[in-house]
Amino acid sequence: MENKVHTFRLNIDWELIRLISQIDRFDASWSTIEKKEGQSLKQLKSIATVRSVGASTRIEGSQMSDEEVEVLLREIDITKIVDRDSQEVVGYFETLDLIAESYTNIAITENNLKNLHNILLKHSSKDEWHKGDYKQHSNAVEANLPDGTKQIVFQTTEAGFPTQDAMRKLIDWYNNDNKIHPLVKSALFAYDFVSIHPFQDGNGRLSRLISTLLLLKHGYKWIQYVSFEHEIERRKTEYYRVLRSCQSQRPNEDITEWINFFFNALGNIQELLMKKLESVGVETKLSPKEKSILTFIGNHAGCKSGEIAKKLGIPTPTVKRILPGLIEKNLIEKHGIGPGTNYIVK
Repeated sequence: MENKVHTFRLNIDWELIRLISQIDRFDASWSTIEKKEGQSLKQLKSIATVRSVGASTRIEGSQMSDEEVEVLLREIDITKIVDRDSQEVVGYFETLDLIAESYTNIAITENNLKNLHNILLKHSSKDEWHKGDYKQHSNAVEANLPDGTKQIVFQTTEAGFPTQDAMRKLIDWYNNDNKIHPLVKSALFAYDFVSIHPFQDGNGRLSRLISTLLLLKHGYKWIQYVSFEHEIERRKTEYYRVLRSCQSQRPNEDITEWINFFFNALGNIQELLMKKLESVGVETKLSPKEKSILTFIGNHAGCKSGEIAKKLGIPTPTVKRILPGLIEKNLIEKHGIGPGTNYIVK
């Protein structure tokens, strides 16, 4: 059944209904999980924050690994934030942190979105001239091809009045349409925002931050404990393909493919969150040596048994006895064979 939503067409079929029901069933049980897993959730939120910051900035070209992001966020010193990647990481972290702490007070208005954009880019001197204001020049989205050339992924809304008009219409629709399911509203807002591309730069990052903001405002609080951005990064090629497929029909496009992608991504990270909670439950039953080895592997991905033994002062035979148990508990993965055998946290 095809429906008109805002300026778009959307085919509401059984698959879409199934995805919405799956997400909402999980959400209905979340308050119980939250009470039961209080301490575990603090740990998961910290991990999810690092992964979200790292993934969302890498999608836009950053080269920082999650490990490097974690170190930077642990030792933030404003005077040292001089390279572009670090500026983007700290800006994303501070915006995400503000959203997590104050989402109930952040109304969906032009001024608030401009303020979030200003915070996102506040550490970048390169973006000083445009942060917090709508774009002044064309900003078609381009992809860098392996041969060094660029290809236009999609054309965005023209700068000036067309962008101002499109954003006002989007925000007005969002704040006044009380009939559409909140998940559909959130997915549609994120899609139209990134399609309009209202700011000169930072639109992709801000669209993912806005997705988290809208989900939190609609009560989907579990989104803080798993990384939506990491799922998008994992499916980056599909993400751009789906966006391009829908945007090629503008205006009045059919966005069913995007909505399905968005909901499928949410469903995947819900499953991942439950697995992580199970793993954290297992971790609480580990011995002190097991916990120290697991923590070391988490901070030194790709480490070998000899390195673990040397750094932790645990006899090598003991380390080699403990590692298979951690693999069996589904907490770590083993890679390589022989002298090249190394370990990472799952």
